Amino acid sequence: MGAYVLRRILLMIPTLFGIMAITFAIAQFTPGGPVERVIAKLTGTDSGATDRVSGGGGDFGGMRQGGGAGGDVSSRYRGAQGLDPEFIKKLEKQFGFDKPPLERFFEMMKRYAVFDLGESYFRSISVLKLIGEKMPVSVTLGLWMTLISYGVSIPLGIRKAVSDGSRFDAWTSMVIVVGYAIPGFIVGVLLLVLFAGGSFWNIFPGRGLWSENWAELSWPMKILDYLWHIVLPLTAMSLAAFTTTTLLTKNSFLDEIRKQYVTTARMKGLSEHRVLYGHVFRNAMLLVIAGFPAAFIGAFFGGSLLIETVFSLDGLGLLSFESVVNRDYPVVLGSLWIFSLLGLVVNLISDLVYTLIDPRIDFESREV
Repeated sequence: MGAYVLRRILLMIPTLFGIMAITFAIAQFTPGGPVERVIAKLTGTDSGATDRVSGGGGDFGGMRQGGGAGGDVSSRYRGAQGLDPEFIKKLEKQFGFDKPPLERFFEMMKRYAVFDLGESYFRSISVLKLIGEKMPVSVTLGLWMTLISYGVSIPLGIRKAVSDGSRFDAWTSMVIVVGYAIPGFIVGVLLLVLFAGGSFWNIFPGRGLWSENWAELSWPMKILDYLWHIVLPLTAMSLAAFTTTTLLTKNSFLDEIRKQYVTTARMKGLSEHRVLYGHVFRNAMLLVIAGFPAAFIGAFFGGSLLIETVFSLDGLGLLSFESVVNRDYPVVLGSLWIFSLLGLVVNLISDLVYTLIDPRIDFESREV
């Protein structure tokens, strides 16, 4: 097992390198970079950039007009004609674009290796601290979603396996497949329209995780207020998750029920409940329980971006969306570094959980 874990850890290095290289290369060809965003902001032609510029470059509100066409430097950026070329060069230096792309990439990877993710272009805060501030919201949503998904899907999957082929099995399959087919953010918009004062009922809040007077509430009321706010986001995020876990549970139970040891147990006179939960459950739940870490990380990353944007939840999803829109590359690349590393580590943990649940599984003889 030790050799397998070591191989997996070593494999993470080129995987991370490849992910970051591809993303960095894409960013180089994406129009509307941070220099152009600042220029557009200062010339009054931008509608999406943030109002804050990194303190390292000072206040650019007093930039000067240059004579003529603005020089070769200015001509590289849309809307920069007529600006002082020295001002453009200062912007490039502030954002690090005064160096060749390859040099910038390897400098970035050296810093990322020691978790120095730099500072946001448009927020006076380090990327690592910014991620730390936003992460609790996304982690909370991912954890709640995973727990609710498992809490509903496992009993439902067992019931479907026991009543395989019945009307209950048929209509529940139809419901969860339809839920899986509808994107979570579409469900979120529909829930806002129906239950958050859109066009019908105003039952649940449509944004945020707590009310404005949350600090004044007692602890029991704070808990209720928080739960009241997460009903709609969790509903939108959880519908698709029910399908995978439910069908995995059902198929695992069906596979175990058809094995010889179950027939033998029934012939010995054991009750159906004893056979199902005393023998089948332990073996059938191997795949489901071992997949919990991967399910959590999938819920954490997969559903958070659009759902947090729809419900204005100040988590990593909304942060990533705003950073991409504003071309805040340190935040985009720093978040990707953290997410990719977590994903690779969780996949390794999932494999190790398999061995803890069933020691018969041997990864030493398995090729990575």
